[in-house]
Amino acid sequence: MSALAAARGTGMRSLSRPCLITLACLALSACAVQQRPTNVSSEAQLTPATPSALNLKQLPAPQHKIVAAVYGFRDETGQYKPSPDSSFSTAVTQGAASMLMKALKDSGWYVPVEREGLQSLLTERRVLRAVDEHPQDGGPQGQVPNLLPASIILEGGIIAYDSNTRTGGLGAQFLGIGLSTQYSVDQVTVNLRAVDVMTGAVLDSVSTTKTIYSYEIHPSYFRFVNYYDLLEIEGGYTHNEPAQLAVKEAIDAAVMHLTVQGIRDGQWRLRNPADWNAPVIQRYLKAEQDEAITVTPRSAAKPDEPSAMKNNG
Repeated sequence: MSALAAARGTGMRSLSRPCLITLACLALSACAVQQRPTNVSSEAQLTPATPSALNLKQLPAPQHKIVAAVYGFRDETGQYKPSPDSSFSTAVTQGAASMLMKALKDSGWYVPVEREGLQSLLTERRVLRAVDEHPQDGGPQGQVPNLLPASIILEGGIIAYDSNTRTGGLGAQFLGIGLSTQYSVDQVTVNLRAVDVMTGAVLDSVSTTKTIYSYEIHPSYFRFVNYYDLLEIEGGYTHNEPAQLAVKEAIDAAVMHLTVQGIRDGQWRLRNPADWNAPVIQRYLKAEQDEAITVTPRSAAKPDEPSAMKNNG
């Protein structure tokens, strides 16, 4: 009986390693199944509002809405996604003009008029005029109204995109248990200016910057389960802030700052002058004051020092 028990023990020890490897593979496969992509089959949702977009909707009412035209809001960065992602795909969205039009509409201060697709609009108006000239069923002849002229033109674009402005990481490992993290910060800059249609003068110009934050968490675990076998488990989680939402936030903030600057300079007015003390307006005014650059005046030269403007000869 003792020999039979010893044989059984030897068989169990010989089977322990394959069984352990099999169980580890099953556990890893189960984890992989649980990490399937989420929200793939869910319904499409509205793009989440940025903090500046919420501030735009909180602006007090204007005395008169401003008719604004946007002919384009181009990508002027010249930046492309790094290889091997793509050598021809741009780093930022090419639909910034649409984001700007939405920001103007959401603010309640502007009446945006279509200019980016002006040729298509003019074609449809010619079709309407052709129909009005030959009404069907003896109906009355209509008249196509004139286009709404703009009082200001909003120009500008995405002027900079800097990758990896800050990078870093941290890791630690003890008794086979480790955790490491890495992060990187990109930066996108937007410029927006308002141009008077009558004079061509630039009324106001503002630049806003938004950082794009990405990070990775990488836990690991390894341990010798016996003299010959090593168990090693690794995982990872990466979060990349969407670049288009960063561009949208920068555009919304630019519209907000441009509107507040126009109110401050008297270019457009509030319906209720007391709304000038509204918290949302004062918060942006304070942000502009905090970012103001103080130029230190150049100190005058001492009497015994030669002036730089004197002739050395």
